[in-house]
Amino acid sequence: MSRPVFDANASASGMEGLPEWDLSDLYPAPDAPEFTRDMGWLEQECAAFAADYEGKLATLDAPAFLACVQRYEKIDTIAGRLMSFVGLRYYQNTTDPARAKAMSDAQDRLTAHTTPLVFFRLEVNRIDDATYDRLFADAELSRYKPVFDRMRAMRPHQLSDELEKFLHDQSVVGAAAWNRLFDETLAGMEFDVDGEALALESTLDRLTDPDRAKREAGARALAEGFSKHLRLFARVHNTLAKDKEVEDRWRKMPSPQHARHLANHVEPEVVQALRDAVVSAYPRLSHRYYVLKAKWMGLEKLQVWDRNAPLPLDPPRTVGWDEARETVMEAFKGFDPRMAEIAEPFFDKGWIDAGVKPGKAPGAFAHPTVTDVHPYIMLNYLGKPRDVMTLAHELGHGVHQVLAAKQGELLSSTPLTLAETASVFGEMLTFRRLLAHAKTDAERKTLLAGKVEDMLNTVVRQIAFYDFECKLHAARREGELTPDDIGALWMSVQAESLGPAFEYMEGYDTFWAYIPHFVHSPFYVYAYAFGDGLVNALYAAYEEAGADFIPKYFDMLAAGGSRHHKDLLAPFGLDASDPAFWDKGLEMISGMIDELEAMEA
Repeated sequence: MSRPVFDANASASGMEGLPEWDLSDLYPAPDAPEFTRDMGWLEQECAAFAADYEGKLATLDAPAFLACVQRYEKIDTIAGRLMSFVGLRYYQNTTDPARAKAMSDAQDRLTAHTTPLVFFRLEVNRIDDATYDRLFADAELSRYKPVFDRMRAMRPHQLSDELEKFLHDQSVVGAAAWNRLFDETLAGMEFDVDGEALALESTLDRLTDPDRAKREAGARALAEGFSKHLRLFARVHNTLAKDKEVEDRWRKMPSPQHARHLANHVEPEVVQALRDAVVSAYPRLSHRYYVLKAKWMGLEKLQVWDRNAPLPLDPPRTVGWDEARETVMEAFKGFDPRMAEIAEPFFDKGWIDAGVKPGKAPGAFAHPTVTDVHPYIMLNYLGKPRDVMTLAHELGHGVHQVLAAKQGELLSSTPLTLAETASVFGEMLTFRRLLAHAKTDAERKTLLAGKVEDMLNTVVRQIAFYDFECKLHAARREGELTPDDIGALWMSVQAESLGPAFEYMEGYDTFWAYIPHFVHSPFYVYAYAFGDGLVNALYAAYEEAGADFIPKYFDMLAAGGSRHHKDLLAPFGLDASDPAFWDKGLEMISGMIDELEAMEA
């Protein structure tokens, strides 16, 4: 058993005393009677729901169907509360056997309890169009129509009732089990960085160290660590890609990406237009910027450990938690005091878990839990300037989730393409406030360069990730992939997206291994680029419209998943299906690089 791993720099850099979650708003404790009560209620209500409605949905009138939907929504809420609680506890320490067992047991029980509900989606999709239109013409029921429209988008891909129930039951030992193996392997890994054993987050943090030798040591430690587990990571990716291919084939999905597009309620041609616009912009974005960065650093070529290096003119400093909070909150308040008011409880009521801790899941997220509680935010805060932007990003999600909760459980969930809008907008507000308060040209240059790098990471890097996934799933359909095969696909998109300014160390072809989105949410990554491009266009609309923009923006967030992206963007005069739309967003990044180049003249 490995020893506990702590970040050696955390307490020394003012990172002690960071907030932790108080999960008691969900349940007081894992063994609380409330948890047992809700699990028992769920089992009984799922069975009762099936007994009352299975085989009868097409015969219900509008009031009866509304009552059915409201019962289904209550089931969804209780199931979401249960899994949110055990899931969040697990992510606080994925190496704790008790927490892992609690989550696995809860998943098993919820899967068993909710199996009787599989009929609901299948029968909804068998209702004929005339009956469906007549039902949802009802004034009260019509508000739920977007939920069922998205459900019915799966009609061409629906399997038999028996197969759908089998897939539901089998899920806990299928993809979910491989996801858990991946998570626990990463969380338990140690990386030898100059004789110091560090966890993944702390090792990745070395890639932003001002000291180039420390960055290189971190990069080489990652490559060595990933290499030791590469056969396992390749097995995870091969199995999940094959699992997806089998299900896609049975469902007659036209492409590996199609299920994600359906879930996001976005047309494939819109995503393709985004992808093509970004790839064609590589030379004037990432290629051009990294040549500039190499010049600033006095290097002929950049290495992979230089990609996120702080600029030489940027004096290294640690941003304390209180300063990060004030920076983000003042930016939110400057946009509209309501945004700051919604964000305030996250800091004061135990809705943020910020510190780097042994076994804690890497990365950051905002989890909406359920609409009658509130979101929780997870960070791994180390005081880097980028960590401040991560706080702004996740807090933007949190504000969005609080506003959308008013839609209720079934309508609050926003498709991934729009879910990243509020988070990236929160980053933009924070960046613009910092830029407005820059005291010197050097400070302005540093801020601009930092924002360009963040945007390249959000747009260029995520589209490169998307292309990697497209290549991976296409190649897996032809047969088993070796670790070298996967590494070659990874390197092909890295070279194309980063450009000629880079050289690649031996071992960089393993860095696909730790990206969780490839495992948990295939093809999720384009949502980041979608959100960034959308926010660039929205921010331009804000600068043009001023105060008139603000109520429209809040209305968009409060809509949750109740409206299609075309309807949500129409009040701003924007249309994501227009190929020229994406070029406008990319021009904002290009314009910042123009300004940076002008500073060199």
